[in-house]
Amino acid sequence: MIEEVWHRIVENHGNIFKQIRGKQFSYTVVGTSIELTTTNQLIAKTEFEKALAFLPLSNTVPIQHLRAPSYIYAILTDKRIIE
Repeated sequence: MIEEVWHRIVENHGNIFKQIRGKQFSYTVVGTSIELTTTNQLIAKTEFEKALAFLPLSNTVPIQHLRAPSYIYAILTDKRIIE
């Protein structure tokens, strides 16, 4: 499943996403990570893979142990990524 999800994440780089509290952001793809435009952070593909085990998500609590959980939540709950 991660390969299909990662493909969609790559396809949607540069598009606007919204965090749970409404803050907008976008990202660029750097190898097997994404670089967030609103903060100096990289999120590895492996973090998304770990988060998939917690889908469906209604908030960020189940993925708080992952890097940048609010951004992972925003991406993995977006209809462009998970359908």
